[in-house]
Amino acid sequence: MELTLSALAENLGLTLRGDDAVIRGLNTLEAAGDDEVSFLANPRYADLLATTRAAAVIVDEAHADRAPRAALVSASPYLDFARAVQLFAKPQGCLSGISELAYVHPEARLGEGCTVYPFAFIGARAVLGKGAQVFPGAYVGEDCRLGEACILYPNCTLMAATVLGDRCIVHAGAVLGSDGFGFAPTPVGLQKIPQIGIVRVGDDVEVGANTAVDRAVLQATAIGSGTKIDNLVQIGHNVEMGANCLIVSQVGISGSTKVGDRVTMAGQVGVAGHLTIGDGATLGPKSGVPKDVPAGATMGGIPAVDKSTYMRTLALMPSFPDMARRLKKLEKELAALTARLDQGGPDA
Repeated sequence: MELTLSALAENLGLTLRGDDAVIRGLNTLEAAGDDEVSFLANPRYADLLATTRAAAVIVDEAHADRAPRAALVSASPYLDFARAVQLFAKPQGCLSGISELAYVHPEARLGEGCTVYPFAFIGARAVLGKGAQVFPGAYVGEDCRLGEACILYPNCTLMAATVLGDRCIVHAGAVLGSDGFGFAPTPVGLQKIPQIGIVRVGDDVEVGANTAVDRAVLQATAIGSGTKIDNLVQIGHNVEMGANCLIVSQVGISGSTKVGDRVTMAGQVGVAGHLTIGDGATLGPKSGVPKDVPAGATMGGIPAVDKSTYMRTLALMPSFPDMARRLKKLEKELAALTARLDQGGPDA
């Protein structure tokens, strides 16, 4: 794909300063060639502006004059770079229409412009909205509902009655609607509790590869609109997650937890069941969350505590061994002094 800088600026609503040029892609400041556009979002990398070969750099007003060739002036360089990437990104896939090698149940209903690749399965009474794409090996169970322009990548699974809003993306190997982990102890072993609820997902949700979202016991495990879920995440049954959350890789959320809007969970966060995570909360990497988290809180550690306490603990951690040795020495000295006092005074 080729595009002029002036056309790119017009498309993104940016101001072009410098000479127009033809561009063929985007890249980092260090790797960009003279037919590529780059961006500066973090001022700590501003020195790279002096050496970049990029045809133009998307920058804020404060750094526009430092771009060596041309600048695309933006109030939000990172966001506008992301928008530029969308113009150059090549969509996945090479087919259109319904493959004869796919199985589509006679009772399924597919909207206009749907694409179903070979070896995909569409179950009875499933409904796919306009423009949906189902890649090879994907499974759409009976009574599923997909909104418009959803994408199901290879080998992902929507178990029966799973509901997706519009423009959802489910990446390869993800499973939505598997049984929740429900078992009751009995004298003869663990009795499975049937999980007869569903998974309901809002609009513009993205679910990463090999992530699992369990169906509810009775009602719905819910994911709010705009939420983005990374790879290898586990969301337990009856979890209710709000809108525009950011859930990073290897997070585990136990059943019946309520997660508010705009919550961020960094990698490997573990959340116990039946908790409430307030709107706008942030949980740092590897946090272990055993109790409710207030709205707007930033927490970290195991168990998770307020960020300031957690950071002070991290700063002190390297000195813990020396502190332990000193404490042990002081305990011995105190014990010896106490023994002397018990024997009749300090001069005994």
